Amino acid sequence: MKMKIKFNPLLLQSLLAILLVIGVSATVADVSMCNAAHGISIDGKLKYPPDFKQFDYTSKHAKKGGALVLHDLGSFDKMNPFTLKGSAPSGLDNLVFETLAAASLDEPFAGYGLIAKDIELAADRLSVTYTIDENARFSDGTPITPEDVQFSLNTLKSDAAHPFYQAYLQDITGSEILDKNRIRFDFARVNRELHMIASQLPIFSKKFYSKHLFDDPSMEPPIGSGPYVVDSVNQGKSITYKRNPYYWAINHPARKGMFNFDTITYKYFRDQIVSVEAFKANVFDFMYINIAKQWARDLVGPKFESKQIMKEYLPHRNNQGMQGFVFNLRNPLFKDRRVRKALGMAFDFEWANNKLFFNEYTRSASYFSNSDLAAKGLPQGLELEYLLPFKDQLPSEVFTQPLVPFSTEPPNTLRNNLRKAKNILAEAGWTVQDGRLVNKEGKPFEFEILLVSPSFERVMAGYVNNLSKLGVNASYRTIDPALYIDRLNRFDFAMTVNVFGQSQSPGNEQRDYWHSTSADRNGSRNLIGIKDPVVDRLVDKIIYAETQEELAASSKALDRVLWYGYYVVPNWYVARHRISYWNKFNRPKTLPLYYNPTQELMTWWIK
Repeated sequence: MKMKIKFNPLLLQSLLAILLVIGVSATVADVSMCNAAHGISIDGKLKYPPDFKQFDYTSKHAKKGGALVLHDLGSFDKMNPFTLKGSAPSGLDNLVFETLAAASLDEPFAGYGLIAKDIELAADRLSVTYTIDENARFSDGTPITPEDVQFSLNTLKSDAAHPFYQAYLQDITGSEILDKNRIRFDFARVNRELHMIASQLPIFSKKFYSKHLFDDPSMEPPIGSGPYVVDSVNQGKSITYKRNPYYWAINHPARKGMFNFDTITYKYFRDQIVSVEAFKANVFDFMYINIAKQWARDLVGPKFESKQIMKEYLPHRNNQGMQGFVFNLRNPLFKDRRVRKALGMAFDFEWANNKLFFNEYTRSASYFSNSDLAAKGLPQGLELEYLLPFKDQLPSEVFTQPLVPFSTEPPNTLRNNLRKAKNILAEAGWTVQDGRLVNKEGKPFEFEILLVSPSFERVMAGYVNNLSKLGVNASYRTIDPALYIDRLNRFDFAMTVNVFGQSQSPGNEQRDYWHSTSADRNGSRNLIGIKDPVVDRLVDKIIYAETQEELAASSKALDRVLWYGYYVVPNWYVARHRISYWNKFNRPKTLPLYYNPTQELMTWWIK
């Protein structure tokens, strides 16, 4: 379940403020028999009781004050992160806007009432009723009402919002205002995570958006209810948020010890290499590192040795999903599964990991990497039961081979992989003539790989060189982040790099990744363009799973079908966060379990 649309220009990762809440061993309060509660979860159990004071991964010693300076790549040209066109600045979605419930980052897929002080799931699970906290206020001082909540739902389901939300919220059929504090959302059918999805709805000011069109491309700072307001904007270059001294939830248990900085500024850089040098020159304070070379070679020197600048691994238990070189099936070159398989065999991960990545990475072997939902061995039990009805429509490997990426580890070699790939391409009608791979009409096999980060060029250089040995004329090009996002929104590429992020409890967002209904919808995350009735059926099984056993079985079944569709060339992941920061912070003693570095940073404070 994910609720934010935001491209990471380094890992090329699409979208949406993720509930990185996966699982924990802890004493829990069982609310499964309760209809109304201070919080909600997938399984009806909550770690924190109604009178909890703050999350365990925050600190009662946190102090307010000081300035935090961060960075991002590219630029921004709008002030609404919930629309399709343009790029919004970092931080706007989670600093200015808030949701009905706040995610807990150290227990299974749970949320605690924020704007909604009470959440009542109907006994038949076909509706959820929210009681709005009478203290909840937008930053202009106006109270948050059920009318604002209803307006927010209707807006996100309309054409004014990013198309993702129409699919993601499609099973919320409507809402009814019950009284001055309560509103009910109605559901089309039982879906065990739908009340969680509904509770992650960002709430907008109806008053503000009655004066300013929701999809207005202007740079007018929006009104939200979050801990910060927009203080100053230098379009495309920087944005500063100022802590709202009248923030309504400053002492709320789901906010206590968090958002401690008086100001948070994002400075924008066009180039990742330049941004690293700027960080070392103290232009900004904190950096999440997702390039192994920078971690190993660039972030070194006297300032690191003296502990002026810190480098640290932060452990986590996040589901790592799938990062890969993505084939666009809208391109006729990639329609044939055999072709995609052959091109995947040309990627030498072991060479890249050793020569380029300092052996920092683990090869992706699942669309649910680093998770219990990853398919292992051969299908059996309920997973096999889900697959068998489609046996005649699926590749035989789904039933006979475990998920193992192509490798050059001995006894395998790149030469053997390329030899096999050449034979597979010949079976698919592509042969080498005069050093070029051509089809029976003599058309050459050539395509461009679209990139947004120059750091990927060295990876692609090796891959393109291997492809040339098959007679494939592949090239790569790095373009401006804003243009890159626009082209991906329009599916205007042959191949690119993307991360399909996952939580431990996959759900409605799977429609946007793989379902036929999203393949032709601009802005969807179905970059591949998959239109497969078997995939559609398995996506539905995930969304409407009623037990953890059913969710796991359907996820593993989908994992196998996607894997042997050869829709991506699997990349890699690292099961820990690499961060570097100037030594000016204090922080809680306890880390959350399922989080991203920015979420952790929002619990820190200045020394």
